[in-house]
Amino acid sequence: MNASRRHAGTAAVISASALALTSCGLFGGAGDEETITLIVTESAPFQDPTEIVQDLLEEEGWNVEATYVNDWVRPNHAVSDGEFDANYFQHLVYLHQFNQDHDLDLVPIFAVYEAPAGIYSTQHDSLEDLPEGADIAISVDPGNNWRTFRMLAEEGLIEIDEEVPYTQLTQDHVTSNPQNFNFIEMEAQQIPQSLDSVDAGWLVQRMAAENDIAPDSALTFEEDLLTLPITIVVAAPEEFRGTEKAEALQRAYQSPEVQAWFDEYLDGAISTAFDVDIDEAWENVTSEGFATD
Repeated sequence: MNASRRHAGTAAVISASALALTSCGLFGGAGDEETITLIVTESAPFQDPTEIVQDLLEEEGWNVEATYVNDWVRPNHAVSDGEFDANYFQHLVYLHQFNQDHDLDLVPIFAVYEAPAGIYSTQHDSLEDLPEGADIAISVDPGNNWRTFRMLAEEGLIEIDEEVPYTQLTQDHVTSNPQNFNFIEMEAQQIPQSLDSVDAGWLVQRMAAENDIAPDSALTFEEDLLTLPITIVVAAPEEFRGTEKAEALQRAYQSPEVQAWFDEYLDGAISTAFDVDIDEAWENVTSEGFATD
């Protein structure tokens, strides 16, 4: 499979009482010396590997309590507030942008898998088929919002302000839109269900596959150079780095058992990122203008 095809916000804040939660342990409180508490998004590439991690670390004497949520805002606040040791739900650029937006100081501890995206459509077979004034659904959060504009600019369908770092792009930085595309912002999780009511929409390949959309059917895909900044990581406060808990989590999440799960899931459409130098990757993201001020 072609590499770019293999790689198939900050959303409105939702109160804790409104979250749909399922938990293997109590909600709240970072773990004691033998307990590791995690807050994880409720989706197969997050939940299933975490369950493998729980089994592996239980054999080593750890108790791993995982709480699963269906939003992309609570996990960072919960870890920053000390309710959990770490979270697993986001890519590097999203983490950096969230830190900027909410004055947090979380860091990536290690990488798990790659999460590229494409522009998908149930109405049209190619980008050239998009009509004048086409409605295009894009992610509302700043950590992902820019990705659609980047792809469309690469395809020559719009022009963007070249002085703006591409991860800072918003609709305000589209300098030419000859087909008058109408960009509709919504939470990323809502886009798969909205594809039939728009001309096209931005989707992470994983989300496409999980909603019975062929991951390789996108009208266009992100270029390979974006693979590193959008790698999915486990994040925690700086002081969590290098602890026995952090090392145990990395050992388990990057285990052969988790690799085997990814190899089987969606016929191996999701590539793991176990070999990423997380310190170097984080330095690149935080030093190259990957977040708006």
